[in-house]
Amino acid sequence: MKTLRYSYLVLSIGAMCMLQSCSKFLDEEVFSQLAPENFLGTKEGIESLLTDAYARTANMNSNNSIYVLAPQEWPTDILYQSGDNVERTARDFINFTWDPSIDFLTTNWDPPYQAIRDANLLLENMENAELSDGEKKVYIAECKFLRAINYYKLYFMFGTVPLRTTTTQTLQLARASEEEIQHFIESELLAAIADLPAPGEEAAYGRAHKAAAMGYLCKFYLNTKQWQKSAVIAEDMINQFSYDLFPEYKNMFRVENERNAEYIWVRPAFASSDRATANSWANTSFPDNFAEAPSLGIKYLSTYVNWPNEFRIYDDFYNSFEPGDKRRDLLITSYINSAGQTISLLGDNNIRSFKYWPDPNAQGASHGNDIPEIRFADILLTRAEALNELNGPTQASIDLINQVRTRAGLPKLALSDYSSTEALRDHLLKERGWEFYSEGHRRMDLIRMGKFIENAQKRGKNAKAYHALFPIPQVVMDADPLMVQNEGY
Repeated sequence: MKTLRYSYLVLSIGAMCMLQSCSKFLDEEVFSQLAPENFLGTKEGIESLLTDAYARTANMNSNNSIYVLAPQEWPTDILYQSGDNVERTARDFINFTWDPSIDFLTTNWDPPYQAIRDANLLLENMENAELSDGEKKVYIAECKFLRAINYYKLYFMFGTVPLRTTTTQTLQLARASEEEIQHFIESELLAAIADLPAPGEEAAYGRAHKAAAMGYLCKFYLNTKQWQKSAVIAEDMINQFSYDLFPEYKNMFRVENERNAEYIWVRPAFASSDRATANSWANTSFPDNFAEAPSLGIKYLSTYVNWPNEFRIYDDFYNSFEPGDKRRDLLITSYINSAGQTISLLGDNNIRSFKYWPDPNAQGASHGNDIPEIRFADILLTRAEALNELNGPTQASIDLINQVRTRAGLPKLALSDYSSTEALRDHLLKERGWEFYSEGHRRMDLIRMGKFIENAQKRGKNAKAYHALFPIPQVVMDADPLMVQNEGY
């Protein structure tokens, strides 16, 4: 097992060379200092491997941002894609014909497990590292946070998965039980919350803090229908921290506003020449020969790239918004092309989302907009939903929803308009769609509210109950005879 453990370490060091300058590893003296036998005995080594774990957790180094968001929205009533060689894969997600061989599944399986591997290595070497007790405490909490949220992502895509908690486990490992995986995620997040710094006191932007761990725990409880726990955590977050709704929804997602009081946890993006850590959403939003969108004031710059791989919003989703909803302003229904002609996008399921406003400093296909994973609006609506599931419509749940609606420029809801839990649940599903489109929440929202398969069937898709989970990637099945594939695949 020692050889296996060292091989993990060597792979991690190699991966970090892609994220950081490799020059120091090429210098003979530094290489000796960071040899495998003492690499994780220093703060420099700990920080380097932790950087790799964060990058793989964000899944923006080995896999571009849009391919993480797309599988969460392609099978839903919001978004589809056509054009370029991605269309074949997109069509399988859109039509519910995906199977274990699809590449996008592997690229949503490997990075989480690579981050888990990094966290396990760090935890195993922390005791002997040259660090103060206080530093070790925070590093351990960060590692537990990273393990937990990566298992969170795996669990809600694939169901139960092998639970790797050390680097000395065999390469072939059976899937954990529902109880085991849920207990692990919950216990890891609770342990992380206890020792992580408060938001704003973390070592650097993008590092874990208490609110991020609480946010994931709140969402975990919500998606496992532990309503009381979710409601309590959400209330604690609302009362304990100074998060708030960003005043103007339309401007919240712009690069210059990304470090705002609404963002609790993000996938950080940076414009770079190789797109390794970039947000590429904008390149899929530009229609053919796009010159400008007067409704938003967006003009195409010579430094941008317009891909034939285009994300398109359904007319029905656009038309579902209430009149005057400011959140719809980031969906364009017409544009001016390079010939000066006004082209309509409405009426042919061809509307475009410019939620991630093009970065004026983009480098080609590489934009720097951070992608929010947990926003304060999500916590407000999460508590509203949990309270509704516990007690039916109450003024408390209505008030929480109205905070989000007021920012959107909409009239407040009245409690008298909702006579049952189901009625308010249906509204919350619509409200969450309007609030979180293009952020990768829709699939889980539909599943949690029991509408995912029903919604797809109404749209003419051959959706079956087993499609609520994606299949285990075929390459994983081939490598591990102990693995059992999800039902239906």
